[in-house]
Amino acid sequence: MTMSTTDAAEACYTVTDGIAHVVLNRPAALNAIDDRMNTALAAIWDRFAADDEAGVAILSGAGRSFCAGADLKSFIPRWRGADMMAPRRNAGMGLGGGLTRGRHRLAKPVIAALHGHVIGAGFELALACDIRIAAEDTRFGVFELRYGLHQGDGGLVRLVAVAGIGTALDLTLTGRPVDAIEARRLHLVSQVVPRDQLMATADTTARMILANGRTAVESARETILDLIGRPLDDALRLEAINGYSALGDFSEAGPRLDQFMAGVANDARRSDD
Repeated sequence: MTMSTTDAAEACYTVTDGIAHVVLNRPAALNAIDDRMNTALAAIWDRFAADDEAGVAILSGAGRSFCAGADLKSFIPRWRGADMMAPRRNAGMGLGGGLTRGRHRLAKPVIAALHGHVIGAGFELALACDIRIAAEDTRFGVFELRYGLHQGDGGLVRLVAVAGIGTALDLTLTGRPVDAIEARRLHLVSQVVPRDQLMATADTTARMILANGRTAVESARETILDLIGRPLDDALRLEAINGYSALGDFSEAGPRLDQFMAGVANDARRSDD
């Protein structure tokens, strides 16, 4: 059942059975991110954050590609005429409506369903998602250095965190393309599936997340991100505090635990018979 819908020319938002579908919608430009798409996505992520009907989002691209990066026709002229303070003003909010930086602390998880081109800022946007699933036709690339610049919207930070410094240096400095199979080997994606199974696979993954306790899901996501870079003792303390406090007042965990314990008791009785 569809609960809510928001359509803009550059991005679409629908919610069906607890899953928000966010679609990049500039297919003629291979979903390259321009100012209008960025603004539309910012509104969508705010809507998703406040939407009680949605517990997880699937981000995908219309047409032949997920996202071919930033729209250089609008992106580069802005920086040609920028003043020295422009980078400071830009630092608070990244591309993809801020999912790469600024709105990256969404409590709810986002799954990227990838196909076609996932390059430049499109790659950065995919890395900003929590889980990445790729169709067999997906091609990844850090192509920014070809044009005399490099990642500035979380691409380096997340590439190091996800795949390691060696892979980050390799892909960034060479700018070589990476196919879906290699991306899986490098841990850039968790699954590679046929193109016609991409959205169904993403939907199945989203439903697996929804089957879990929402408070626990959101706390676990927050904790994993907060653990990065911390000393061991600090990390263990943070995990303990967040893990045990996620039980809250047991309003969510209590019925789940009671159901589990009842099942254990029933299994024990059946084994005794």
